[in-house]
Amino acid sequence: MSESPDRDVVELATKVFDLARRGEAEALAAYIDAGVPANLTNDRGDTLVMLAAYHGHPAAVEALLARGAEPDRINDRGQTPLAGAVFKGEDEVVRVLLAHGADPAAGTPSAADTARMFGKTELLELFGDRGDS
Repeated sequence: MSESPDRDVVELATKVFDLARRGEAEALAAYIDAGVPANLTNDRGDTLVMLAAYHGHPAAVEALLARGAEPDRINDRGQTPLAGAVFKGEDEVVRVLLAHGADPAAGTPSAADTARMFGKTELLELFGDRGDS
């Protein structure tokens, strides 16, 4: 007898979120191409982009954004993937997100505010006028 559809969906979602955390860009891309929503969120409102960004996987972030994931989707704590990448010091991820239109002023605290808190002047310069709150 097969498992219930709900359990199958939960297992698939868990697998896809794990792929994002591990940065497995090709596998993520295949799941999104097969119909998994690019903006899938977990129980904390974290998207696949948020998890890939926070864990420092620029190729996975790129693959998701190229397939329609939103760069500025805010989680339940008001955080954006860009702010998470700034907090974790993932400069390459920051650049990928900015290239896809991420807003340094979005979220609370914003990526610009986070960069200011941690004295990351090079990122503030990268944000330029886009980081003004």
